[in-house]
Amino acid sequence: MARTRRAGGTAALRTAQRGAAGALLGVGALGLLLFSLGREHSWQALGGGLVVAGASTVLGGALGFLFGVPRMRGGPGDEPHGSYAPNTNLEQVSDWLTKVLLGVGLTQLGSLGERLHQLGAALAPALGGEEGAAPFAAALVLYFLVLGFLAGWLVTRLALPQVLSDADQALDLFLAGQDRDLRGDKVGADDLRVRAMQHLGLLGGSVERATEPARRLPSNATTGPESLMAEVRSTARRSALTADQVRELFADGSEDRRIQALALMQGDPALADLPSVLDAIEHPRSGFEQYHALLAARGLLYRLPAAQAQRLRDAVAGRLVAADGIPYGSDRSWLAEKILSRLETTAALPQQTGPAPQTGPAAEPPSAQPGEQARQTG
Repeated sequence: MARTRRAGGTAALRTAQRGAAGALLGVGALGLLLFSLGREHSWQALGGGLVVAGASTVLGGALGFLFGVPRMRGGPGDEPHGSYAPNTNLEQVSDWLTKVLLGVGLTQLGSLGERLHQLGAALAPALGGEEGAAPFAAALVLYFLVLGFLAGWLVTRLALPQVLSDADQALDLFLAGQDRDLRGDKVGADDLRVRAMQHLGLLGGSVERATEPARRLPSNATTGPESLMAEVRSTARRSALTADQVRELFADGSEDRRIQALALMQGDPALADLPSVLDAIEHPRSGFEQYHALLAARGLLYRLPAAQAQRLRDAVAGRLVAADGIPYGSDRSWLAEKILSRLETTAALPQQTGPAPQTGPAAEPPSAQPGEQARQTG
């Protein structure tokens, strides 16, 4: 109930903010329109006013951006994230420019009225040059300059920190995925890459990614279903379970057991069972389960004979084209397309043709040529 109230309050606040922004912009545009209609050259005044208002808004937005650039917590000499240090050039430039602008503005406060009059006189010809054009031009610049400044500052303060944080987290995940790839953990590397692209907004997540399916996974892992799955995957090779036991775990029927079995198959391909993986791909209990079934299939690509590889290719391609199958642009579609591309690459490798050579005393001698047979029977 409390969560519903908070969501409703947030939605109402956003609606009020958008309404206020639209009202402020509308008042300025309406004032410019009414002023232009009373001029002799109304279209010239309207066009010139729009250009002046747009330029003032852009300038105000740039100033708001400089004043709103967030500061990094800690100093540049602190411990870097992963294997890189954050770049603070933008923060330093913003700090210098804001100090310079404030200093210059404070020293020119006494002549502010004169400067505004000169600005209005310079812009008056763009608004028709008639009586009243100069003060209206100065007021127009001030109005849209302040409006642009507030908009730029608010957007920078509210949106830029989240964007920078997501970019840092995505870079950390990409670097961790590269490290996993170098260690031979292709499945873990792909999982980290998918999560990095989700942080950047390049991929949609699997639906129904709730923590409930992971409730029977190890309790000593960090919180979150993805961390729990990574913990099970990392302990798979040290597990005393056999492939038959993992298959029985998947056949238990409950979603949490199926997902746990898929995590074990991801960590150790020797425990994988292709029919179980295909069942989770074609008949998943949730998008979360199908995602991890695709990860398990990713680890089996170079271990499958031709017939089973074709079966996996048909299953993945069928779910991609099905109306109720894998959503386009999701993390599952990225994995599915990668699996299909790897299967096509594997199928394109030259295969050994003809029967394998036989060795030992049981091997048949090569067949005689027709001419030799004729000589032997002649």
